[in-house]
Amino acid sequence: MRVVFEVLGPVTARDAGGDAVALRGPRHREVLARLIVARRRVVPVDGLVHDLWDDPPPGAVGAVRTFVAALRRALEPGRPPRSPARLLVTQGPGYALRAAPDAVDAWRFERAVSDAATLPAQDGLVRLTEALGWWRGPAYAEFADRAWAHAERSRLAELRLHALERRAELRLALGLAAEAVPDLDAHVAEHPWREDGWRLLALALYRTGRQGDALAVLRRARATLAGQLGVDPGPSLRRLEADILRHAGHLDLAPGPEGAAARVWAQTAAVYDRTVTSGARARLESAVGLLRSLAVTGGTGLEAARRHRLAAIAAAEELDDAELAARVIGSYDVPAIWTRSDDPGQAARVVAAAERALSAIPPGAHEAARAGLLATIALESRGTRSERGPQAARQAEEIARRLDDPALLAFALNGVFMQTFHRAGLAPRRDGIGAELVALSARHDLVNFQILGHLVRVQARGALGDFPGADRHAAAADRLAERHERPLVEVFTGWYRALRLAEAGRVPVAEAAYRDAAARLDGAGMPGLEHGLPPLALLCLRLRYALPAPTGEHVDWGPYEPWARPLVLLARDRPAEAAAALREVPEPPRDLLFEALWCLAARAAIAVGDGEVMRRAREELTPAASELAGAGSGLLTLGPVSGHLDALAGALARHDPPARSRRG
Repeated sequence: MRVVFEVLGPVTARDAGGDAVALRGPRHREVLARLIVARRRVVPVDGLVHDLWDDPPPGAVGAVRTFVAALRRALEPGRPPRSPARLLVTQGPGYALRAAPDAVDAWRFERAVSDAATLPAQDGLVRLTEALGWWRGPAYAEFADRAWAHAERSRLAELRLHALERRAELRLALGLAAEAVPDLDAHVAEHPWREDGWRLLALALYRTGRQGDALAVLRRARATLAGQLGVDPGPSLRRLEADILRHAGHLDLAPGPEGAAARVWAQTAAVYDRTVTSGARARLESAVGLLRSLAVTGGTGLEAARRHRLAAIAAAEELDDAELAARVIGSYDVPAIWTRSDDPGQAARVVAAAERALSAIPPGAHEAARAGLLATIALESRGTRSERGPQAARQAEEIARRLDDPALLAFALNGVFMQTFHRAGLAPRRDGIGAELVALSARHDLVNFQILGHLVRVQARGALGDFPGADRHAAAADRLAERHERPLVEVFTGWYRALRLAEAGRVPVAEAAYRDAAARLDGAGMPGLEHGLPPLALLCLRLRYALPAPTGEHVDWGPYEPWARPLVLLARDRPAEAAAALREVPEPPRDLLFEALWCLAARAAIAVGDGEVMRRAREELTPAASELAGAGSGLLTLGPVSGHLDALAGALARHDPPARSRRG
């Protein structure tokens, strides 16, 4: 079980599913925190005793060992008895926590601050904003009075203040002075001795045209420093005050590509805000355009776009304008590659709104809007058993081809792709869809759909065992993503490269690659992809090479728990319970993992002798006999489907012998 540790606030440990690990009492938590502070180095038992107690009681050493044993059980619940610990290890005279470099939020924060200093301004700003969001309170919050924590808490607090000021500098460099003001105002109120904070606040105010407020801030800084610390402002504050009074030219933002882009954005937005009245219908359509762009900027943008999309739809419906509602709903043509919805409830509400808008459009009118609504229904119905989704996909494609509208056709083909999972063995059909998307989008400069086409072909070529072809499409997707700033693409290509290692049989390297890929899902804004996928991929890897399945009690399998549970129970040598769990396994969703989940069910059925499940698995998997199970997801693999079919055939021959043999 991968565990991450959070110390930028109260000390917490979380499992792969994001759930808090039960750490028992405050002494257990303090031992863990002390070991984290040691940064993978050994802390002697005697040192732990003196850190935990000012006046150690009799039996303190034994108590520390008890705390460590309890922590090990909590952090490594699947570790077999008497096997060596891998995370909280005994070494020499003490203990060390061998956490991965990215497993502690404070360590990730340090790296993010360091990385931001070497990145372009816009990228650095995004990195720092994300990292500052990891803080939930003072570092090691519950250990403020402990001597062993003092230096580390002070160091991290100083690093956070530096990051806040560096973020403000980047905002100023990008022409985002107005955005910097509120945070800087709060910063100087909380930390009035930091002259850099006062300087940045005054400069931000000056650059937003508030010269008087900038001078007032400098006067407030002078009074605060004199009153609280008994000192005068330093040279930088005195020089800034003089420069503001004489309107020194160097105070204005230097021209540059990033600064110019930021200024254009700010000026255009300001003009739009003044020109277009607050109740204008044009604002809704402009908002949807922004949401489309926002959705491909990264995890935070994707989550925000998803959240505001429903609000835009509701606002359009309130205006009682059927054509406007149709455009607002159907113009959100954000490409989708994963077949499990991130928010099924929201998807159902979008489908219902699209159906209402369709019913309000007169027959034969507004055909482009109609096709957009139909494509929306096809996309948002993915992973369900609705008959409407496939029908809507066909209708959207037909209209888009008739109108000869490339962008509309690309959107419709995305819907067709999402509805091409009604049975196993459809990778060749999806490969054709991906090929058309790539060619169409390249001709008409539809970058988002061109990337989608390459990712579809990564999946399809992987399913067909053509890894050189899949490699080419993964590389093409990465190149487009880098050129056009589409950061979410590397989530999928990173998972694909872990799959490649898995299929090559490099199990230890593949396991590490899968853990790295899982880390990329953190903050990617795709819960439909993230939930339960990392442990499922590792389970498939181990089964692929006949290694023991994981047996941990606290693994969060997410929606894949019904298919994983029988195999985990078998690994624990509990066949009767496994057979009972297998009887409860539902039909796998018709999605990218359809074949993989049937293969998992088949393995469990063979092990417990469930003939009914074996026969059903053989029936469902036979159309995919020439494919690799699970590789069509672009994420994981269980090897050739033909191998699973052969195993089923052998098991069924034993389970259902020919009639003549039974009579004999």
